[in-house]
Amino acid sequence: MKVVLAPYKFAGTLSAAEAAEAMARGWRRARANDEIVVTPMADGGEGTLGVVQAAVVGCVRHVVEVADASGRAVSAAWLSLPDGRALVEAAQACGLSRLDPADRNPRLSTSYGVGQLLRAAAGDRAREIVVGLGGSATVDGGAGMALALGYRLLRADGNGLKVGAQFAAEIDRIEPPPAALGVPVVAAVDVSNPLLGDLGAVATFAPQKGAGPHDLPVLESALTTLADVAERDLPGGPWRDLPGAGAAGGLGFGLAAFTGASLAGGAAAVAGLVGLGAALRGAAAVVTGEGSLDAQTAQGKVPAYVAACARAVGARVGAVVGRLSDGADAGFDAVEALGRDGLVRATQLVEERTAALAARLPPDGS
Repeated sequence: MKVVLAPYKFAGTLSAAEAAEAMARGWRRARANDEIVVTPMADGGEGTLGVVQAAVVGCVRHVVEVADASGRAVSAAWLSLPDGRALVEAAQACGLSRLDPADRNPRLSTSYGVGQLLRAAAGDRAREIVVGLGGSATVDGGAGMALALGYRLLRADGNGLKVGAQFAAEIDRIEPPPAALGVPVVAAVDVSNPLLGDLGAVATFAPQKGAGPHDLPVLESALTTLADVAERDLPGGPWRDLPGAGAAGGLGFGLAAFTGASLAGGAAAVAGLVGLGAALRGAAAVVTGEGSLDAQTAQGKVPAYVAACARAVGARVGAVVGRLSDGADAGFDAVEALGRDGLVRATQLVEERTAALAARLPPDGS
């Protein structure tokens, strides 16, 4: 029978490709004669570029110098795809993993480098730019990106603002650049949070990026001001309550406001790029996975998305995960967790657990 292996990364231990390779070895151990199709997945966050580059023949990887979240010059990559689209991964520029813990300061971090990547892709005449969000160190609502795209963020006295989230609280008006980016943009978001409020970018994600309790009101005020002024001065809004507006520290909002981007689920966007739909045709079983299967998984994370796609084609679906929370296995025919040794023996355990799934997933008689 045909089986599709479509895992996400196991954060801190295995990339999506490494997890898929281990799954393939495990499945073959139990069912050597099955047709195995390996399709590693991502959700737009860190690692998406590598997943797509490995899956799509004819990709060209471009490396440019941009600003990281602290404003330092770094090398970042983006992809041009054979169909004319471009893929930008925000974490390549302003990723949290680029910064040492001591350098993480959400009040000063900037998404300026994302704007530089967008300009590079647009300058290469991309017909559409897909921007993967997730894993950012920023909470600036895309204000830094806007500056890199030529927008003027002005105080009441007419002076321009510096990059950095806290300065957004001083914005009095926004002036668009003489020429727009000129390329349709799709923001691939891995969460559905709005920009503001108890479920917004600050309350939900800023503490993970180094913000302390005293920083949160400052950041919320800054994003509120940015939203108020952008929705007053720019056409097409409002955007603050869009599902995913709060992704990547409000970069979902910023892309919608400053580039006219549409917001799409990250897993679905990546699936379209890597050809998951075609891979699933004729599959009898599908195996996905990630580091943790929990309450957030159902909110558009890769395993939930892959499981839904598998059910749509009538395939049985299983998952190999690092940790399994109570009730999170709903929607899967079988789940295997790595257990307490998952961080130190991940590759071996993924193989073993996949072999166990190979005995549980096949339909009767197959």
